[in-house]
Formats: sequence, C-alpha cells, structure tokens
Amino acid sequence: MSTEIRVPTLGESVTEATVATWFKKPGDAVAVDEMLCELETDKVTVEVPATVAGQMGEIIAAEGETVGVDALLATIVEGSGKAASPKAKAAPAADTPSEASVDVMVPTLGESVTEATVSTWFKKVGDTVAQDEMLCELETDKVSVEVPAPAAGVLSEITAPEGTTVDASAKLAVIGGAAASASPADAPATAPAASAGGKDVEDAPSAKKAMAEAGISRDAVAGSGRDGRIMKDDVAKALSAAPTAAPVAAAPRAPVPADDAAREERVKMTRLRQTIAKRLKDSQNTAAMLTTYNEVDMTEVMALRKEYKDLFEKKHGVKLGFMSFFTKACCHALQEVPEVNAEIDGTDIVYKKFVHMGIAAGTPTGLVVPVIRDADAMSFADIEKAIAEKGKRARDGKLSMAEMQGGTFTISNGGVYGSLMSSPILNPPQSGILGMHKIQDRPMAINGQVVIRPMMYLALSYDHRIVDGKGAVTFLVRVKEALEDPRRLLMDL
Repeated sequence: MSTEIRVPTLGESVTEATVATWFKKPGDAVAVDEMLCELETDKVTVEVPATVAGQMGEIIAAEGETVGVDALLATIVEGSGKAASPKAKAAPAADTPSEASVDVMVPTLGESVTEATVSTWFKKVGDTVAQDEMLCELETDKVSVEVPAPAAGVLSEITAPEGTTVDASAKLAVIGGAAASASPADAPATAPAASAGGKDVEDAPSAKKAMAEAGISRDAVAGSGRDGRIMKDDVAKALSAAPTAAPVAAAPRAPVPADDAAREERVKMTRLRQTIAKRLKDSQNTAAMLTTYNEVDMTEVMALRKEYKDLFEKKHGVKLGFMSFFTKACCHALQEVPEVNAEIDGTDIVYKKFVHMGIAAGTPTGLVVPVIRDADAMSFADIEKAIAEKGKRARDGKLSMAEMQGGTFTISNGGVYGSLMSSPILNPPQSGILGMHKIQDRPMAINGQVVIRPMMYLALSYDHRIVDGKGAVTFLVRVKEALEDPRRLLMDL
C-alpha cells in the first residue's frame, strides 16, 4: 500500500513553493515524521515530514520544480521501512540493544521557525524518566517549548547541551531501556560534523541563482536551512545587511573604566528579546508610523462595570474587566474605518472582513501578543474568557505559535504599569495599534462646571501609507464615543 506525500499548507497568501532539497531517494527507509524534503516559498522554508513509516517510493516533484498547495510530491510504500534514519546515524552503545533506545527529537516549532536554543535540561544523564515527563525546555524567537519524554526509560545521552542552537529536525537526547553511561566522545564529535557538513550541503537552487546574480560568495551568507543549507531569503538578508555592516562596526561600545567594568554584568539577550528588538526596529524602518491622541471619560464604563460585575462573574465564571469594552469599541470603530484593519501586500491593500484582535501581554521574558480570533463576533463574556485564558498561557510560556499569528489589529494596555501617555509601535504587518493608559482623576469642564472625572489618554499609532489623518482621528473619536456611552455599542451607533 502506498501513501501520497503532498505539499502542506504554506501560510496565509502563499500559493506555491519550490522544491529545494530532497533528503531521501527512492528505496530509502523512512520513519514517521522523518523529514523528506524542504520547500522554499517567498517567505519561509517548509520541511515536509513523512506521514507514515515505510520505504521511499517515487519522487514526483524533483528539486527546483515549482509546486502548488496540495500538489503531489512523492509516494511512500508503507511497511517497508523499520528504523528512522536519525537512529541509524546515531548508533547506540555496543552493550545497548537498538530496540531499547528512543531518540528525543525537536518537536514541531511552528510556522516559519527553523531553530531553537536549548535553555534548560530538567534531567541529567542516568536519570530515570517517565513517559511524557518534561525533559528540557527550548527557547525560540517567539515562544518557549517544553520537550516531553516520548517513552519511559533512562536518559542515556544528551546530544544538545544547554545553550546549543538546534534546527527543527535535530536530535536532543537518547532514552535507553536501562541505565547506560553516555559516551563523552559523542558530544564533541557531533558539533564539528554539523559545521563541516554545512560546507558540503547542496544549497537551494533559487539561492544559487540569487548569489550568482548578486555576485556574492556563499561564505558571505548564513544558511538557515537544514545542516546550514542556504535558502533564497538567506541571500536577501545578506544583501540587505551588507550596507549596515560598516556603521555598526564603526560605532563600538565606548571604553569602560576598569573599576566600572568590575561592577557590570553582561547577560546574553534571549532569543525572544532579540526578536522583539528586531521586529520593533523593522516596524519603524518599514512603516510610515504616526500617532494621534485623544482622551476618554471612563465614568459610564466604570459605573456599568460596578453595577454588573458580580452578576456577570456569577453567570459567566469570569471577571468583567475593561478590556472587553475596549475590544468591542475597537471592533465597532474598525467597521467605519476599515483601513486601520488592513495591511499592505506589495502594491495592494488587503482589507480584512474580520477582526483578529491582538492583546499585548507582558511576561517575565518579554512582550508577546496572543490573538483572539474573530473578536468582532464574540460576546463580552467570550472576550473576557479568551483574554484571561491567553494571558495566563502567555505568563506561563505555554502559548503556541498559532495563537500569536494572524492578528489584524492590536491593543496594548500600558496603564496596568502606570503609564500615563505613550506612543505604541505597530505590530507588522498590521496598520494600527491602540495604546491604553492609566485612569486618572482630572478636573474637566462639563456644561460650564469644573468636575472631577476618571480620564484615560488613548493613543492610536497607524501606518500613514494607507491610513490618513482623518481616518485615524475618526477611529479614536468612535472609540471614545462608544466608551463614554456604552449603549451606542448595543444600538450599533
């Protein structure tokens, strides 16, 4: 019986890919989830795993061919293969039966994530482990991923120590059926093999063409593909980074006096923090970002919340906060000003007929933005439940990649930290982000009288390439009106 291997979903708006590299040839034995080939799109590199164990059959799409989503790539003859290729390469110790050992591999990291750093091992060599017990934690540029034990046994070898950067198909450790001593020679032997192999691997055809056209050497390009393979977007990154290399080198850190240096602590940035820094700077460099401000009188929202919060929590099992009011108000305003809920794709503007609301959340490791999908179709209770659940998962480092992708607009609440006024930075490719701030009692002139009201400053940062000042101001005014008279939300006014 043969099983078809087809092109997986490539991501939003991506309809085709190029077959960059085949890791297997017809007749090779393959195991479930073993990587068969690598596809390259104009945005990401996608690895295609085997869906069944068996023997590699026919390869339909050769390297260099362009294929569409769901196109047939190859076939696997089921039942013909027994062992995974990685196990064959990493032979167990002579006194350990091969059937008693299980490789611990890097789990699925998510779309567009090709590597991770081993941050913490919870077990050491020789420890007994139970199935599904957490062995280690990986840190990617977006989320932390815990790696459970695929089987019970003894941790006989750790092939990726803490601090090691591993790709999406790497082996992390070996679990044996009985206590076994790890071979110290294995660890240093693995690293040079990987680095040396990077020089001999076959680069993606499109990358070769791009390097030839640009006239640059492969030594000047860092490969992000399997075993250091250079992909097309690696060449583009190398070309874009070249002009900025000189200014960076020309501005070294100023000399530090010896007595001050002794009192400093140098800590390497986490991958998440590096990514936050890069994305924020990219946002400033790409979008024509502008911020407009307004303020909202929170009297009516606070009174409504105070009146119904106990009944709301009793019925729905979740507290009634301010975020659901702001989410609803933003969804309402986005109907009138759809360009704030749009994005630029080349020379096109893509208007979204839905609202996937990003809610920025601070965590011990940095800021993340979980997404509440179809927030415009949710009730107050559904929004509060989603915010509470995703907020907890964010703080615990349990958010998946899918939960942080696809947002169309973002709300950031700096008020919880006491911020009175700020200019939030866009979350690309979105065109708008609302900044909430601290509620502060201030004297206001109302109907000729000076009264004290709970006021909040609002800030809308937007991409001026597609959002005009009129649209930005209109959006904030509509949010302000909905919050100062929440009945407008019920009346759709």
